[in-house]
Amino acid sequence: MRLLSHRTSPTSIRLVLRLGVGAVALYASTLSAQAPNSASDSLTLKQAIAHMEVSRFVEAWVGRSGKLLAHFVAPSHALAVPVLSRLFGDEQGKWTPRIERMAGRDSSAGHAFTLIGMRNFEDKSADGYVGGYNMGFWPAERGHVRNAAYENPQGFIEVTPENQDLFISEHFRLRDFITHDQGDVWPKYVVLREELLDKLELVIDDLKEHGVAADHIHVLSGFRTPQYNHDLGEASGRADDSRHQFGDAADVYIDANNSGHMADLNHDGRIDMKDSKVILAAVARVEAEYPELVGGTGVYHAQGSHGPFAHIDVRGSLARWVRGGSVKRPKHHRRSVRKLHRSLTKKHSYAVRSAKGKKSSAHRSPA
Repeated sequence: MRLLSHRTSPTSIRLVLRLGVGAVALYASTLSAQAPNSASDSLTLKQAIAHMEVSRFVEAWVGRSGKLLAHFVAPSHALAVPVLSRLFGDEQGKWTPRIERMAGRDSSAGHAFTLIGMRNFEDKSADGYVGGYNMGFWPAERGHVRNAAYENPQGFIEVTPENQDLFISEHFRLRDFITHDQGDVWPKYVVLREELLDKLELVIDDLKEHGVAADHIHVLSGFRTPQYNHDLGEASGRADDSRHQFGDAADVYIDANNSGHMADLNHDGRIDMKDSKVILAAVARVEAEYPELVGGTGVYHAQGSHGPFAHIDVRGSLARWVRGGSVKRPKHHRRSVRKLHRSLTKKHSYAVRSAKGKKSSAHRSPA
């Protein structure tokens, strides 16, 4: 097997010369042994070199929480990092979406850090499908772009029966964010931003620091295909340009006892929207410390057996709202939203304004 060729990068050559062929070969065999039945089974020396080059970026990819276990690689992103192009390209340089496990980067729970090569957004057909999976059409495809946050996603994560249980952060797996339709269609495709995972992990940490058992957090709704979001209908309360379509929103509840519904987070002996507000308070504290993760948070009354829940996103601008579903809103509803926002975000409003360079405001904004 040839180790070096005319296509080998100068960085790779320096790496081989410094470590020696034996060390790189050992790295390749170690990675293959740690990742059976995966795309890395037949890891070549060329791929091993790429893995070793990429490993120096991993510390920047674990997020502010330090708990991210995956980095999503879009083809457009890989162009800026040549080693990623080599890692996910075949011998002809063609982009090949797959999952690459990074050796020696396992979490304390034994979960590996992985690089996930995404499919191009352009792989979606004119009728809205990626393969046999119906995605629909994003607002920008219909000429409706409010701002840069509503542009088309860069690509899609392919989810299969084999990889759906892959941990992408300490508490979340790929399957947590799958759209709730087309159950018998595989592979499925997901749009997901690492900033959302990071924020959710930070919220969990904050809740635990404030005495809330938050390890068991359930994602009620993660990514929604535009087709599914449209089919939900206006009666569901969904927005036409819902952040769920852009992979940076999740509806969650804390299920401390694995009972299938929201836990009594404020310990008042009741399960109601006040428990969702405990999550909202944690979000406000996280945004105060990390204003770059600012986004929308909505608290919802019970709309099913799971009880109340909270919407969390990283849209890039501050938004707060309360929705009661079928519960009739009182006339003072708008005033109560403003009061709730002021009480929870007063301390961090300056930090958010500084990060955005403009005044932030709270408003009712459906997910």
